[in-house]
Amino acid sequence: MRGLSWALVVLILLLQYPLWLGKGSWPRVWELEREMSAQKTANLALEARNVQLAAEAQDLHGGYDALEGRARFELGMIRSDEVFIHVIEPETGKPSGGGSGAPREESKSK
Repeated sequence: MRGLSWALVVLILLLQYPLWLGKGSWPRVWELEREMSAQKTANLALEARNVQLAAEAQDLHGGYDALEGRARFELGMIRSDEVFIHVIEPETGKPSGGGSGAPREESKSK
């Protein structure tokens, strides 16, 4: 009877080995589920990007307004009857002072 008990314990342990340490073990399944979740998130972001690109392509194929807007923004296109005015913003963090840009020396007179 004692030998039969040990044989059953060994048999149960042999059956548990693939479940916990084998090729299709629970830790491997959990790891694959995490990877699958991360991939689904990435796929959703890429699908949203694809929808946006498809809409932009449709606009470019369908109308000249989007094409003209893109040419103005990316290539600096202006029409012959327009005047281009380029506004340069002053740089922040630099003091506005003398014309040379070199540090000024102040002389002290007594």
